[in-house]
Amino acid sequence: MPIPRLHLSTTALLVVDLQENLLGHIHNHKQVLARSEKLIRGCRVLGIPTVLTEQYPKGLGRTVTPIETAFITGNGPHLRAEKLKFSAYVEPVRQFLSEHQIRSVIVCGIEAHVCVLQTCLDLVDAGLVVAVTLDAIGSRTEIDHATAVQRMLQTGVVPVTVESALFEMLTQAGTEQFKAILPLLK
Repeated sequence: MPIPRLHLSTTALLVVDLQENLLGHIHNHKQVLARSEKLIRGCRVLGIPTVLTEQYPKGLGRTVTPIETAFITGNGPHLRAEKLKFSAYVEPVRQFLSEHQIRSVIVCGIEAHVCVLQTCLDLVDAGLVVAVTLDAIGSRTEIDHATAVQRMLQTGVVPVTVESALFEMLTQAGTEQFKAILPLLK
């Protein structure tokens, strides 16, 4: 049986709800923001299809500026989807992933124990390889974060970091893509 891998040609990034009125309440939110921004910038440099969701933006605000800027800059197809469901695997996202023949999804965002967890569960249930960036997800409390990670891992979600996910898709050093990503990771 093949092991779950992230391949450049069949992987998408799903950025879950990094919004104004919620991010500041997240434990270790500065790290979550910084690592998510690096991941988005790296994926946009590589042309990875990228989805950004917003949970009830009327109440929780729009996506924070650094994430918004990273999302709209770069290469490759991208989609913004507003949602009321906790899971980000809503119809426009399903359609986008299908259109781009995605087999694996990297997930970052907040909150780990609600929207990120339910998104990962739905993606796994749909038969996709799901990689959650442990350094780019967060919850308001450490126990919620730790419990969500444990639950995700028990259901087959693959734990990664921002750097390991990007390097796994690159597969080697010395390429133009590697040279473009390297400054983001220093």
